[in-house]
Amino acid sequence: MGYNSPKELTAAYSSAGAAKAKKSAADLLVLGILAGALIALGCAATNTAAHGVADVGLARMICGLLFPFGLCMVIVTGAELFTGNSLIVISVLDRKASFAGMLRNWLLVYLGNFIGAALVAWSCAAFGQLNYSGGQLAVYTIRIAAAKCAIPFANGVGLGIFCNVLVCLGVLMAMAAKDAAGRLLGAFIPVSYFVICGFEHCVANMYYISAGLFAAANPAYAALATQAGIDLSVLTVSNFLVTNLIPVTLGNIIGGAAMGATMWFAYLRHERT
Repeated sequence: MGYNSPKELTAAYSSAGAAKAKKSAADLLVLGILAGALIALGCAATNTAAHGVADVGLARMICGLLFPFGLCMVIVTGAELFTGNSLIVISVLDRKASFAGMLRNWLLVYLGNFIGAALVAWSCAAFGQLNYSGGQLAVYTIRIAAAKCAIPFANGVGLGIFCNVLVCLGVLMAMAAKDAAGRLLGAFIPVSYFVICGFEHCVANMYYISAGLFAAANPAYAALATQAGIDLSVLTVSNFLVTNLIPVTLGNIIGGAAMGATMWFAYLRHERT
């Protein structure tokens, strides 16, 4: 066949996840920073492209067509992305990786992703990338961040679950292909769906909210945002971490782990009986 069967790709990820769990701390941190930066660049591109589009549906479609290239770049470079690494659950259930090894991977990669995304966010705010349309890109960035800092906890978890089911499907579909074009297309489609639907991705939010916080720290940008009627009081580090990042991360873990467990149960559990 021109592609890997579901059982083949699940077995392939089991081995790949085991290798991820055994990588050195330095490799995980550096590749995590790379992945965070690549995803953040995708976020910066979507904000720039959509900030002047009034129609919500059209804006979401534009974002859905642009953002997935971030995951494509992660796959091509072999970078380490926390959300995709939720699938290491497959390796644990297949007894090829330890639970402790999986948690170690998640912790280091999550930290690296945060550093990479925050660096890109700071750079965009500090070096004038948000100056588009007389500062209206900065206003749009602040508005997105403020909205994310105000979502209810349960919504963050639920939208995070849906998001990472699709992200992990993108990772698995990429593994199903046997050529570069198929791998990139496989990753593209599910991620496009989650962006269009507005589901919540913790690594993307590391950029979106960080960029909003950095933009709001600029008095000129803050003044424009206030004139636009944005409530800057909700845009705080506390709301970033507690109101958004914690529930979204929990949802991402649940969604990714559930996807991985489903694939293991359907295709690999008989290998251990």
